[in-house]
Amino acid sequence: MEQQISVARDILEKNDRMAEKLREIFHSKKVLVLNLMSSPGAGKTTLLENTLKALKDKYRMAVIEGDVQTNNDARRIEATGAQAMQINTDGGCHLDSSMIQKVLNEFDLDKIDILFVENVGNLVCPAEFTVGEDHKVTILSVPEGDDKPEKYPLMFAESTAVLLNKTDLLPYVEFNMDRAANFARSLKEGVRIFPVSAKTGEGLQDWYAWLTEQVQAKK
Repeated sequence: MEQQISVARDILEKNDRMAEKLREIFHSKKVLVLNLMSSPGAGKTTLLENTLKALKDKYRMAVIEGDVQTNNDARRIEATGAQAMQINTDGGCHLDSSMIQKVLNEFDLDKIDILFVENVGNLVCPAEFTVGEDHKVTILSVPEGDDKPEKYPLMFAESTAVLLNKTDLLPYVEFNMDRAANFARSLKEGVRIFPVSAKTGEGLQDWYAWLTEQVQAKK
């Protein structure tokens, strides 16, 4: 057991060292980097499509897509006009800083204001690996249940913002918005909660306003 713990610690420490180097690069270029995390199907890619379209005349944006296989999401992102780089983990449950470092040369950071990292769909591992981001952002869709912040506390404790997505489905599922939001707040002081529907656009203006605040803070 001690050997397993030591190996895990070494992996995380190595990741953190690379992440700090990435963070220095992003800071020097004044690029806002957001690490988007969620379970599969929560709506990360749809949220990104809407965000990229809505803010394309205001900010220069790019996306790193993480998936086990396929470039399906990267193609969806490219259709918005934004640059996208696909990382396939071939079974890995998360992106790490070394993966980000390997594709970073594909981007001209002098021409990017916001870099989104869409992590692999998983409510466990992505929370443990920083990739040099300014903020982790978790998307929770209401069909998943309002108990997810309790079941996966690290994910929500690490997140600066939480989007409660697919609010258009609230009449059809059992989901207590206050319960989910309050538990997320108990895990992270000052966390921003955004009830949204990426399908209908409900609540997205507040999300866009928050992004604007974060970009301005980088300048």
